[in-house]
Amino acid sequence: MIAVVEIAGQQFKVEKDQKIFVHHLEGKEGDKVSFDKVLLVEDNGKVEVGKPTVKGAIVEAKILSHVKGDKVLVFKKKRRKGMQTLRGHRQQFTQIEIESISVK
Repeated sequence: MIAVVEIAGQQFKVEKDQKIFVHHLEGKEGDKVSFDKVLLVEDNGKVEVGKPTVKGAIVEAKILSHVKGDKVLVFKKKRRKGMQTLRGHRQQFTQIEIESISVK
């Protein structure tokens, strides 16, 4: 069973036992989370598309860890003015594992 689900403002194609990184979610490691914004469900060739979401469809997942992404450096310079700035940023991510996809 495959589903397209919206998590933290982004859409992901997920299936059971898949591990994905999403934007930071509230909760501790080991907590269960569920997502009800399921946009599409495919089960053995039978496709159900939501308008805008599939009624009664829920994706359940478990939080595995909270991690930081790679550092992104932002360098700005204006020539002949002596202006230079260097800033860094590391995005917060949450690793989750999809436990089940159910449609009622």
